Amino acid sequence: MSDASRGLSLYNTLTRTKERFIPIDPLNVRMYVCGPTVYDFAHIGNARPAIVFDVLFRLLRQLYGENHVTYVRNITDVDDKINARALRDFGAEIEAGKLSLNDAIRKVTEKTADQYHRDVAALGCLEPTFEPRATEFVAPRADGKADMLSLIRQLIERGHAYVAGGEVLFDTASMPDYGELSKRNLDEQQAGARIAVDEHKKNPGDFVLWKLSSPEEPGWESPWGRGRPGWHIECSAMSAAYLGEVFDIHGGGLDLIFPHHENEIAQSRCAHGTKVMANVWMHNGFLQVEGQKMSKSLGNFYSIHELLETETFGGRKWPGEVLRLAMLMTHYREPIDFSVRKLEEAENTLRKWKRAADLAPVAAKDLPAEVVEALSDDLATYAAFQRLTQLAGEAIEFSGAGENGAAASLKAALAFLGFDVGAAQVDEAAIAKAIADRLQFIAAKNWAEGDRIRDELLSQGVQLKDGKDPATGQRVTTWEIKR
Repeated sequence: MSDASRGLSLYNTLTRTKERFIPIDPLNVRMYVCGPTVYDFAHIGNARPAIVFDVLFRLLRQLYGENHVTYVRNITDVDDKINARALRDFGAEIEAGKLSLNDAIRKVTEKTADQYHRDVAALGCLEPTFEPRATEFVAPRADGKADMLSLIRQLIERGHAYVAGGEVLFDTASMPDYGELSKRNLDEQQAGARIAVDEHKKNPGDFVLWKLSSPEEPGWESPWGRGRPGWHIECSAMSAAYLGEVFDIHGGGLDLIFPHHENEIAQSRCAHGTKVMANVWMHNGFLQVEGQKMSKSLGNFYSIHELLETETFGGRKWPGEVLRLAMLMTHYREPIDFSVRKLEEAENTLRKWKRAADLAPVAAKDLPAEVVEALSDDLATYAAFQRLTQLAGEAIEFSGAGENGAAASLKAALAFLGFDVGAAQVDEAAIAKAIADRLQFIAAKNWAEGDRIRDELLSQGVQLKDGKDPATGQRVTTWEIKR
């Protein structure tokens, strides 16, 4: 086994096998993950790749060193849905000449991008090394980094793209092994992203690289007229800009394999003349909500923000780290059923782990070897979590018997995995008010509301203890932090 692999194995969608990971350069391991399209707040399906590839980012930093991993996650701020949202929200200002459409689009995307950053931070995700925005990579740049117009020009010059019907299209027939990632034959291909099959296409599977913009649509000047890029070209440009023509790992959701990732590969390989775009392609599985496909029409479409800040799911707010653990309890390649029951299970598990970890004042310097080994086997989080549960049991068993190595190891592992192991933050005034409210409900024999307050405090790690004042016989409630 090469020392460069550090014992890491990953499932490669391109080859449909689990392979020993050997980076191109162990001193600069490079990963690109498709980020959000910021026309609206990110939904819980968007949370899964953010969390999964954050764990991989953390693992790569552990294996190769924090300064030897480059993680790029883009923001898509060029999209027809964004245009529509800008017209909806700022149509009056645009019509009155107070805002240009491009300025309105920026207002929409700044708000939603800022919310996305708050959401993923609450989920325990580290910031990527770079987070490019698509709009900043359309035209040639002063710093000479890759851009979309230059890539499109290269594809035309190399005979892989053509101009027709006011568009620039990629010629799928010009690439003999097109479809290698999705394992689809060329004659089985449907239309590329976001356009219908048109007569001006040479092949039904040809996809748009550049499309013309009407006066009321955003656009950039190009050799082919004022227009805007197709969906796929942005990731080819931004990955090349920060990671080079060939890099180590490309990640995203299973739904992106075709057409998005297939077309990224086609563009990048044909523009640069390389055999691959990325050596390893990783995809997380689909997400359902309470056994059903997430859909606005079904009323089960939830944003990360809603779960964090409102009571629309399960009648309560959910801590970000509970959402994080619930996502990781299922292996990243498997489908996940996101449910209230799963969140409750994650919350109870996390509470037990943290209580045990609190038995050590500081985290161990070294991570438990079994946790690193489990994660190095294609992010086998279930096996890693089994070890955390074992450590929690050992920590409780040996509590009070001197230095608690199991608790210290558990604390180190939890911090590594993105969970907060700092001292619990206590709002004593808020707890006192909640206790007073509960006592009023109990006096009114409203047991349900009294139980609700007790359970809500317990979910925050505050355990209530009821007793009687020996002098008056009245109910007295005290509390303690129990994670």
